[in-house]
Amino acid sequence: MVSTLLPTLSLPVSRATAFLLGTPLKSFRSHHPLLRSFLASASSLSSPPTPRSLVTMASAAIPARRDLLMLGIETSCDDTAAAVVRGDGEILSQAIASQSDLLVKWGGVAPKMAEEAHALAIDQVVQKALDDANVSESDLSAVAVTIGPGLSLCLRVGVHKARKIAKVFHLPIVGVHHMEAHALVSRLVNKDLDYPFLALLISGGHNLLVLAQNLGEYVQLGTTIDDAIGEAYDKSARWLGLDIRKGGGPALEELALEGDPNSINFRVPMRQHKDCNFSYAGLKTQVRLAIESRNLCTDDIPISSATEEDRQLRANIAASFQRIAVLHLEDRCQRAVEWALKMEPSIKHFVVSGGVASNQYVRARLNHIAEKNGLQLVSPPPSLCTDNGVMIAWTGIEHFLAGRFEDPPPADEPDDMQYELRPRWPLGEEYSEGRSVSRSLRTARIHPSLTSMTKSSRN
Repeated sequence: MVSTLLPTLSLPVSRATAFLLGTPLKSFRSHHPLLRSFLASASSLSSPPTPRSLVTMASAAIPARRDLLMLGIETSCDDTAAAVVRGDGEILSQAIASQSDLLVKWGGVAPKMAEEAHALAIDQVVQKALDDANVSESDLSAVAVTIGPGLSLCLRVGVHKARKIAKVFHLPIVGVHHMEAHALVSRLVNKDLDYPFLALLISGGHNLLVLAQNLGEYVQLGTTIDDAIGEAYDKSARWLGLDIRKGGGPALEELALEGDPNSINFRVPMRQHKDCNFSYAGLKTQVRLAIESRNLCTDDIPISSATEEDRQLRANIAASFQRIAVLHLEDRCQRAVEWALKMEPSIKHFVVSGGVASNQYVRARLNHIAEKNGLQLVSPPPSLCTDNGVMIAWTGIEHFLAGRFEDPPPADEPDDMQYELRPRWPLGEEYSEGRSVSRSLRTARIHPSLTSMTKSSRN
């Protein structure tokens, strides 16, 4: 038996809205303050409300949004995370179980091992998030969970846990797009951030430049055609013999501070392509060849045991790699700013989020791009840049308030239900000037983009 997890974008968009429209409903848990506001408004109506009155009533309920409590669950890759966030953005708790030891052992993410680690940690992580927030499942308004993109085996663990809680406590579920969550968490920390805005989302698995036009609506300006910048950082860190237990990116960033960024003449990727797409596979190869040509025995000699001369060579490679890797970002972002301002001249903010956004060198260089174009750089604190439950809970809140959520699972839903996940799920529709033929030929679109689903739900 297979369950589709995303009626969140289908009409009627929610049970509360369905009630307002006069659609017959099953019994529904209405003791949550936000839903009580909806239902109280509906009870005073003498005739079915118009779409305009729905908007008005939703806005009227927002002052009580502080009473909304969202549990967010994230298991898309190699960290098990959960958090409880209030509707006004107050973070009550966040808990995370890292798989750093597995990353060191396997030299990267091994999907089956990651799934098993998630399964072992998920109950404890969720319980810690609830305990630290001093709430129980019965206090929650809804559960938000990542349903894609990511590794299917890992996504399934989080979705199964979310549905189990939702079924037992009769809670609505919000299916969250992982990359949208990285973009929207900036709206939690910066209340002045409004649509439209430009966003660069950079992590171990993603390089994405999008124009955010509204909640759930994005124009994709550029993406990676092979490897993401985080993958290049991680691989280079391993090849240089660094301690990657706290992440390859931070380890390389730290070593690069000791090196000369102009000592090695690495080539900037894709300068002949006048688009906003990224490629880091070639730069990775340049790093590997630089290590080999200097006869560095990084496999046998970790950085902690390296001679002073050996360490300096590794630091020079790290610094030169970082300079070119970020210069590639700068080139693409400058063009993306120009394209975005052409479409939306009112843009004031440039959001940079994702794990690599924790890198201070990256932030400093991209802040230069923002200032040069009269934009304000907005980036979450490092703890909210890497994968976390807060960003899932907050994105869940935004969609919940927009009426996009799924009914509580039926009480007779079997525990072995197979859910439809979205491991390859585009965030936005491609901008015509940014379309990559090579990527389109290589990558099949398994699912419609979040943007197309959002727009179709209004038709």
